[in-house]
Amino acid sequence: MKISQPMIAQPKEDEIATRCCPPLMAGRLQPEDTALLASIFRVLGEPVRLQILSLIAAQPTKEVYACELVETLGISQPTVSHHLKVLYGAGLLTKERRGTSIYYRILPKKLAMLRDALS
Repeated sequence: MKISQPMIAQPKEDEIATRCCPPLMAGRLQPEDTALLASIFRVLGEPVRLQILSLIAAQPTKEVYACELVETLGISQPTVSHHLKVLYGAGLLTKERRGTSIYYRILPKKLAMLRDALS
């Protein structure tokens, strides 16, 4: 006498795909936001710019006089000015003229936006 094996229903192909690879959660980033974020992350892709942001954030007053960065970073004044201009243009810094001096501050809302986009 032959014992018959129980019939096991074979899952359909789409059921296998669903079990194997569940759909991704909806991301927080909206397509219209990705271009803006990508441009800011490109700006931050330069190590000197990250160092500048770090130095400004580390100051007790959360601001820095542009000329102070030249000696600290060991790069020329035109190079520091270029990087500050790029960071300012990206909306990461604000600046205030005091006489002939320019002081730069980080815009906390913009950094919070970047942090939130990645969390």
